[in-house]
Amino acid sequence: MSFERLKLKNQLCFPVYALSRLITREYQPYLNRLGITYPQYLVLMILWEENSLTVNEISEKLILNTNTVTPLLKRMEKMGLIKRNRSQKDERKVEITVTKMGEELKIKASIIPEKLIQKLTNSNIKLNDLIDLKKRVEILIDYLNKK
Repeated sequence: MSFERLKLKNQLCFPVYALSRLITREYQPYLNRLGITYPQYLVLMILWEENSLTVNEISEKLILNTNTVTPLLKRMEKMGLIKRNRSQKDERKVEITVTKMGEELKIKASIIPEKLIQKLTNSNIKLNDLIDLKKRVEILIDYLNKK
């Protein structure tokens, strides 16, 4: 019996996992200056785009379970970045909105994507290759995320 398939070098998941961790590490100095974590940054980006969403909608967009997102949102509320309110239309739902403090971080955070792209394209990686990689990864995510 061959165990060639079980070697780390033959796995698709490991390079994707490692890349995700390494890119997140590149964000860290910028996020530290803002006093937020990468998951909190993701939540804020969603809210900057949409204004108000339910916990379920945020969970869906982040491809995370609500029991993972809820504690994250509670911490963000304690930090003053978001507000959590019961929906007027459906009491079972909790609506999340960004606060003034959370909105102010948007200006400071606006440089982060550009800085990351700058760093990556200062290597031998071309911007078009990064865009192509993103598109290919999104195709895999869409396929794997179908229910």
